[in-house]
Amino acid sequence: MREIVLGTAGHVDHGKTSFIRALTGIETDRLKEEKKRGITIELGFAYLDLPCGHRLGIVDVPGHEKFVKNMVAGVTGMDLVAFIIAADEGIMPQTEEHFEICRLLGMKQGIIVITKKDMVDEEWLEMVTEEVREYCEGSFLEEAPLVHVSSISGEGIDEVRDLLDTFVAAQQFKEVHGPFRLPVDRIFAMKGFGSVITGTSMSGRVGIGDELCFYPTDMVAKVRGIQVHSNAVETVEAGHRTAINLQGVDTAAVSRGMVAATPGSLLPGFMLDCDFFYLASNTKALKHRARVRVHLGTAEIMGRISLLDRDILQPGETAGVQILLEEAVAVWPGDRYVVRSYSPVATIGGGAILGNMPPRKRKRLKERDRQENEKIFQILFDDNVEEKILLFLRERGTAGLTFDELAVRLGTFGKQLKKIISAPLSSRKIVVVDSSTQRYLSKSVSDAIEESLLAILEKFHKQNPLQVGLSKEELRSGSGRNVDQKVFHFCLSDLQKKGLVVQEESAVRLASHQVALQADEKKLQKDLQKWYRDKGLTAPTMRESMDEFSDYPDTLVKEVFALLLREEKLVKVSETLYYDTEVIAGLEDKVRAFIEKEGEIDAPRFKNLTGLTRKFSIPLLEYFDRVKLTIRVGDIRILRKKA
Repeated sequence: MREIVLGTAGHVDHGKTSFIRALTGIETDRLKEEKKRGITIELGFAYLDLPCGHRLGIVDVPGHEKFVKNMVAGVTGMDLVAFIIAADEGIMPQTEEHFEICRLLGMKQGIIVITKKDMVDEEWLEMVTEEVREYCEGSFLEEAPLVHVSSISGEGIDEVRDLLDTFVAAQQFKEVHGPFRLPVDRIFAMKGFGSVITGTSMSGRVGIGDELCFYPTDMVAKVRGIQVHSNAVETVEAGHRTAINLQGVDTAAVSRGMVAATPGSLLPGFMLDCDFFYLASNTKALKHRARVRVHLGTAEIMGRISLLDRDILQPGETAGVQILLEEAVAVWPGDRYVVRSYSPVATIGGGAILGNMPPRKRKRLKERDRQENEKIFQILFDDNVEEKILLFLRERGTAGLTFDELAVRLGTFGKQLKKIISAPLSSRKIVVVDSSTQRYLSKSVSDAIEESLLAILEKFHKQNPLQVGLSKEELRSGSGRNVDQKVFHFCLSDLQKKGLVVQEESAVRLASHQVALQADEKKLQKDLQKWYRDKGLTAPTMRESMDEFSDYPDTLVKEVFALLLREEKLVKVSETLYYDTEVIAGLEDKVRAFIEKEGEIDAPRFKNLTGLTRKFSIPLLEYFDRVKLTIRVGDIRILRKKA
């Protein structure tokens, strides 16, 4: 069953860890340095069994400004935040930064916990409460329950527990679908077991024996064991704080920031289309291509923010941007991110990922490019999945996208995606160009390819009116596009179904194309055919024919010659010998009659029968074998039907 995860947030030394200890009895500070310094440095984990029967997973985050990146890693996967403010200090710098991080990561629900109640009087507590309520106005915590607690005396802890129980009991727990994803926040070796990773599982389900890929690498390991809050389980679903024992991977190969996920469910990339909010608390404008620290899941990656419609972004403004990363990342659309400045380090903004594999948008300030970018981001912002599919396919052009690639681009999988994609398929907005891999192409792209192929054929027929058409490979390469074989064959087949092109043996032509000879070409055709007929069995070579008709351009003679072959008025006997069809037919009858009478024929008798030299007789005998009139047996030939 899916678990709810509670996380803490708040300034250093405001009592987050003490609050968790009072609530659960679990000490989340496990490092010697944490105990020595009295502050949380790394993420801490606990759980709480609620009266409603559910177990609440808890993540305790560090509050010190030096460890904000660890805090951001801990917020990933939280469903509910306990926003901690100490009564004796009120709102402090990391209170504000943690608050903004929670908002940027899309946190929707929480409770406000004012700790250290025992250290202030009622008047001061009332003042701090009012300050906190004013601060939270207009945010996700505006209507949140507010509880005063003392982690030392335990006052208010039961009230918090009751609030959490009511919240969790009201949740609608649905069956988990889709691939498994777990951003890794810890990796360590356990004696006798090997490598272990921990994190909050964000989606799907994984079981013992399943494989996990560690994105953005292609490294795969098998799940050897699973624990949830120190209890061994066979499978784990979304929402659980999870420890996974791995088989086939070394601890040195895995690091915080990687995503352990179902193989094939993610695609690593270096660019992201994003919705970006630049915090109003920033004191200066953000410049185009500013270098920043991007927090995605549990990863911190350096990158640059490309402003697509302006040179600077003012505090409090929102824009569609492209983030260019220095390392690959694997995410789904809808994942949230936080941006911190390069130096000095501070949280400056964040938002939602809209596209995880976009093309580079280099052109940005020309009016036409700005309008195109606005149109793209409007589609990415909207909930119309069909429009997003059409956009992604247009962006991919002639390469198209497979069903699995589309799933990763959308973050939607299996039956749900099949249902969505059925509509554009039935309306022919997209087409299947390869059924084996379910590869889709935008209909607008396939139409453009088909128009290109028609234009190539039209130009070819105009320049070569006596030729039937182009070979398929010449037609494909002539398009000037990087169109692979299956896409090309789909488009060619579609044109044939429409009756626009015809394939004759290896040649492709427009259905409307017919070889039409001019007067001089007709005369050449007639004279060339007579020339071969008059030569009889002593056929001329090609060179002799070219010399005979030297008054015509060589290219025209060759084209008319090829036309006579296609119309079967000439017969190719060998690479150098061509005969008039009637002459060959007469010789064939003569050879058949001779063999029927004599039972066989050999080279000397064929020479006596025809009066031809070896130059002609051997190619002709081989030709009759090839057309299956005769079959050679030793040095003689007999009729094939009697073989």
